[in-house]
Amino acid sequence: MNMPQKHATKSTSEAANTVTVYSLFREQARRHPEAVALRYGERKWSYQQLLQLVEGVAIRLTQLGLTQGDRVAILSENRPEYTVVQLAAARMGYIVACLNWRLGEEEQHHCVSLVEPRVLLHSARFKLPAQQLMESRAPYSIACLLLEDIAHHDHLPETLTDPPEIDPESGLLLLYTSGTTGLPKAALISHRAEIARMTVLRLDLKITRDDAYIAWSPMFHMGGTEHTLASLMFGAMVIITDGLDLPAMIHAMANYRLGWLLLVPATIEPLLEEMSRRSVRVLGIKCVGCMADLVPGAVIAQATRRLNAPFLNSFGATETGLPPATGHLIPIGETPNSLSKHASSLCEIRLLDKAGVEVANGLPGEVHVRGPTVFSGYWTTDGLNCSDFHKGWFCMGDLFCKTPAGHFDFVGRTKYLIKSGGENIYPAEIERVLLADPRIADAIVVRKADPRWGEIPVAFVATNTEDVTVLDIEMLCRRKLAGFKRPKEVRFLALQDFPRSATGKIIREELELRLKQEPGELNQ
Repeated sequence: MNMPQKHATKSTSEAANTVTVYSLFREQARRHPEAVALRYGERKWSYQQLLQLVEGVAIRLTQLGLTQGDRVAILSENRPEYTVVQLAAARMGYIVACLNWRLGEEEQHHCVSLVEPRVLLHSARFKLPAQQLMESRAPYSIACLLLEDIAHHDHLPETLTDPPEIDPESGLLLLYTSGTTGLPKAALISHRAEIARMTVLRLDLKITRDDAYIAWSPMFHMGGTEHTLASLMFGAMVIITDGLDLPAMIHAMANYRLGWLLLVPATIEPLLEEMSRRSVRVLGIKCVGCMADLVPGAVIAQATRRLNAPFLNSFGATETGLPPATGHLIPIGETPNSLSKHASSLCEIRLLDKAGVEVANGLPGEVHVRGPTVFSGYWTTDGLNCSDFHKGWFCMGDLFCKTPAGHFDFVGRTKYLIKSGGENIYPAEIERVLLADPRIADAIVVRKADPRWGEIPVAFVATNTEDVTVLDIEMLCRRKLAGFKRPKEVRFLALQDFPRSATGKIIREELELRLKQEPGELNQ
């Protein structure tokens, strides 16, 4: 299924107002051709070299018969070729589906079938799962090609041709998010949204082209992909690492000035420990971290002192970027006693009650946001799903109160969500796997606070037979789910012991409270 694209010729004034992710990157290559754009281990590419490589890959993709709006799926670890293909797609009007290699086979099949790519590019590391996925599960023909072959460095074009006309509202990225109904959703992000998110990065975090970015977070996430593209749009250097490569990250911290050092909760203490072992001196960082709500205050204070940089008190999403409320930095050395969020630039925020009426200060309301950073909707087989939009506003599903000072305090979530180590997990993703097994009579998953991961999923299970063990549950989930989604604790209950409402629904919050009150063993 191709999404509609605008092909009509624009007027002179409209054309003068049009920029894309590719055109802004190309402009940086023209202004600063010798500046370093990418580093990966011992290799580096100038902006001019990267532009030439992007042009060559764009030609190769075109030779595969792709047209504007077609999807190109990538299954790969972080590597320069990933970024090159994204920029080539931005040049030609293709949409890149960034597949999460952590997902189980069933989840991965769903992600591919959902967006119907014409091409699947995989790295050598993921050759086998890519081929198995295409050969045994894909419902239609997909070209399955090695990423390194598509983006090799020879036979580059000698001259740069003009790119086709691309509407900034055209989609560029499909990033997968957790699904409330049990399977991932694909959020479509346009050129317009990517450019606006880059602008917020510069406005609110004061990032400049002199500030490098370490792209260690997986490129199937906004942290790896979005901020890499943002950096290349304003002329900064990106240092790509193959995941959380602590020695490579520490080397970069010691040798280059960084803008935002993205650290999710589970990565902070390992990095600090590695820095202590190596006695590293940081050259300069403007801010570190994210999701301060999931990090102990003492760890925030320790991290900011050791890295000599304030901590980012963020509240954003794949669907919105850094907005709506990532405008606050926790000062160096401070153990915060308040985590009120400050509004980001380029967005409007409203807190509404269930009737859609804006609430007064101090009263909880669901966050509604609008602005140029907002995504275009969730991809479905019939187009884009706009059920989470209301009268031009995106409904985030989070409850906040507005303070007299105009800041925002987190209250809770309208949809039950587990945030574990930077990943979002909806219980339905785990419950659908458990409940599909005939040995299980009923099951429910709740969240539990965890000092390393922020929160972890815990499964309460009632079985139809007495011989089901914790190991059986673990193996069941291992076959179907990504590692970060698997329950970290399993507790068995008799079917009649589940707390239920008058309508028979299991009361999730009561089980969550029970976890807080029972020290016990991890697995019972």
